[in-house]
Formats: sequence, C-alpha cells, structure tokens
Amino acid sequence: MFLTEIDHVAIAVHDLDQAISFYETAFGASVAHREIVESDGVEEALIKVADSYVQLTAATREDSPVAKFLAKRGEGIHHIGYRVDDCAAVLESMVAAGATPIDSAPRPGSRGTTVAFIHPKGAFGTLIELVQE
Repeated sequence: MFLTEIDHVAIAVHDLDQAISFYETAFGASVAHREIVESDGVEEALIKVADSYVQLTAATREDSPVAKFLAKRGEGIHHIGYRVDDCAAVLESMVAAGATPIDSAPRPGSRGTTVAFIHPKGAFGTLIELVQE
C-alpha cells in the first residue's frame, strides 16, 4: 500500500483571511502553517485536524490553477493530498495504472515537502496531490 494517510483536503477560497476567521470562529481552529507558494501562485493556510490538514488556498495571481478553478467553479474542494513515502515511485505506479500526470516528476511543495499532481481526468474526477514529507 503506497498511501500512508490523508495529508490534506484543499479548499479553494477567494479570501484567505475570511476563510481562516470562519474556521477559527466555527471550529475553534488555528492556523498551523501559512505560506505563499510562488511556483503555484497560491497562498495557503493549514488547519491541523488530527494528523492531517484542511488546506485553505487562495490565488495570488490570475493565471494560477486555483484562480482558474475559482473562476470556473467557485469556492469549494479543490483537491485531496495523499501522504506517501516515495513520491516518485507512487507517481510512476499511478501512471503505469493509467493515471494522467500533471507533473512529470516530483517537485518541491510547501512545508518542505515533495509533491506531484495527478489530473482529475485520469483519477475518476479528483485532482490528486501526492505528498512526501
């Protein structure tokens, strides 16, 4: 089994501070990590839930995938991140099984992780992020 746990569920939002405030008020949650990921054109805030996260993510530029998602679909669940021990091996296994990669090779992610994305068209309609810590 390549999946070790769910790393995060990502929710695309228009206003990151407003979304953080909602989670603080509604759930008593606090931000465990906040970071701008320039390469993806997003700012994210991670809310710790047990050993996983809710990742609130907002676009920092109009050409980012999150900005395009928000323009097309509005706010909501953007992707699911699965924690894996070896991102490259799992990416290779998924492609061999017929998945369509967005990333041809693993790349740096937030929190010092290594990540790779799988296109929803090759994964039953779900954008998947592989996350190696």
